Order: sequence, then structure tokens, then C-alpha cells
Amino acid sequence: MIEKPLQLLDRKALERTITRIAHEILERNKGSENLCLIGIRTRGVHLANRIRNKIKDIESIELPLGILDITMYRDDIFKLKLPAVKKTDIPFDVNNMTIVLLDDVMHTGRTTRAAIDALMDMGRPRKIQLAVLVDRGSRELPIHPDYAGIKYNATPEEDILVKLKEVDNKDEVVVVRV
Repeated sequence: MIEKPLQLLDRKALERTITRIAHEILERNKGSENLCLIGIRTRGVHLANRIRNKIKDIESIELPLGILDITMYRDDIFKLKLPAVKKTDIPFDVNNMTIVLLDDVMHTGRTTRAAIDALMDMGRPRKIQLAVLVDRGSRELPIHPDYAGIKYNATPEEDILVKLKEVDNKDEVVVVRV
């Protein structure tokens, strides 16, 4: 018998969560000055774009947006047979900027560590903040999100799937047994 996935966020709840994160980013940074968004491939890029659009609606300003591929910074790259390296596209100077890194799910902290390593190779940001849609707990590194849409303490037998219409033709967050 196949278990039905547990839905954490439907389309409307996901939209509300993104709106809240956008407001929290603006509140914590007292506006949008020297602020930029960088999405970690793949779903973090789409979340960054959605938050950018929300901030544009709120502040009437379009924040700089970057795309970060962390493949070559992963600490488990030796396990990958043929790592699929994609393009990093950060069309602005990261020096002295407040960077909000965006990712879909925070788990061990290793993706974030790799992203910070990649950013530091590009310059010296004033501040790096982390925004995630789902914080699932179980850290291996002392890294925690500044902004989290929801927190769900997943067991080792559970996986959290973020589905976004840009990639998956559907907006939802579900928990599945693995």
C-alpha cells in the first residue's frame, strides 16, 4: 500500500509564506538598500525570483538577483560520478552587499556552507542571510536560517519535497516516506 504524502503547504499557503518571508526580509534589513537576492540552484532560484517580485510589489524596487550553482563546492563531490555543473550568474558586485541566500529546504547545513564558500570566493559581502521555505531540522553544521517559511522536524525516513510550478507544474510542499 502506498502512503499518501502529507501536504505541509498547498498553493495558497505557499504564496502566503513567500509573502511573509519578503516582508520579514524588508523589516529586518530596514528596507532594501544594498540588499540582493541569490538563489541556490534549482528551486532556490525560483523562490528568489518570487520573493524579488513580492518585494517589488511592496517597495516598488527591483532587487539585484543572482543564481548560484554550488556543485564544485560540495563536500561530497567525490561521490558523484558526473557532477552536473550549471552556470552561476551573479551580475553584480557582492562586496559590501547584504546577500539573502535562498534555498527550498534546510537540512544538514552543508548546502549553505558550500554556498557561503562560493560567495566568499567572489568577494566580501557585508552580511549573508539565509532564507528557506522549509527548515527540517537535523543539522550537521552550526548553520541556521534567518528566515524560514515553516519548520517541520522530519524523521530520517521522511523526505520533504518542494514542488514549484516553474519546475514541477504545481505549487506545494509535501512529506513523503523514503
